[in-house]
Amino acid sequence: MAYKPKKKMMTKKHLILFKYGGNAMTNQLLKKQVVKSMCDLKEKGYQVVIVHGGGPFIKQTLEEVNIESEFIDGQRKTTPKAMEYVEMALKGKVNGSLISIINAMGHKAVGLSGKDGQTVTAKKRLHKHTKNEKTEMVDLGQVGDAESVDTSLIKLLLKNDFIPVITCIASDKKGNDYNINGDLFAGHIAGALSAEQYIILTDVDGLMLDKDNPASIINELKVAKINYLKEINCIQGGMIPKIDSCEIALKKGAKLARIINGTVPEQIVSLFENKEVGTAISV
Repeated sequence: MAYKPKKKMMTKKHLILFKYGGNAMTNQLLKKQVVKSMCDLKEKGYQVVIVHGGGPFIKQTLEEVNIESEFIDGQRKTTPKAMEYVEMALKGKVNGSLISIINAMGHKAVGLSGKDGQTVTAKKRLHKHTKNEKTEMVDLGQVGDAESVDTSLIKLLLKNDFIPVITCIASDKKGNDYNINGDLFAGHIAGALSAEQYIILTDVDGLMLDKDNPASIINELKVAKINYLKEINCIQGGMIPKIDSCEIALKKGAKLARIINGTVPEQIVSLFENKEVGTAISV
């Protein structure tokens, strides 16, 4: 009988998904340091996916073309005309810039939105707005939620050694385009990819029990405790969608979620040196 050599077992690479945005994007030097820290993990054997928003760039672009923004409970109402420029800012300016930086570092990056390959299918979002103790549903225009995620294009890119860089725009089943909150968008993708770690880069060191006291950082948090922390106003403002996105990611398949300070690139490196960094959230 002919000898058949044993097949070598392929070592599965752990996937890390970063949600990148905010102040860590507006400073060009800092942006390069952050991107390098993320890409260095690829050289250590991890698969890296980057999801980004770009609120400051949307604001700047809309101001340049004299389109005024109406905000309802902190959410930008998006008209069809504004949507054109939102996509221009996110896909053209922000995504294109990140791709250039990553490629210049010797890696191969591919820029996507949720529309590409029908990676994310959106649905229109209706917002519950409460005023004078009366709650009503408010139409935010072309603001959406992620309804479903198809990971096949992302996995194809990862298999072929590319770094997917994805921005938070998607279409519904009828082809209507929607702007989706970047944190929630990233959480859905992290869950669908069963990410080993889903890491949100923000401009604070993590979730604080007292937001004005850095020493009150919560290093470890269970999903079951999130509602209680919301009730006591520990989780408020911009931290709400971040924590919600971690909960989405974990419930849909991610192994661990973590919130760290994206303005301190060293924290990204420290993540994989068995150091206590940021707020780690688990089921």
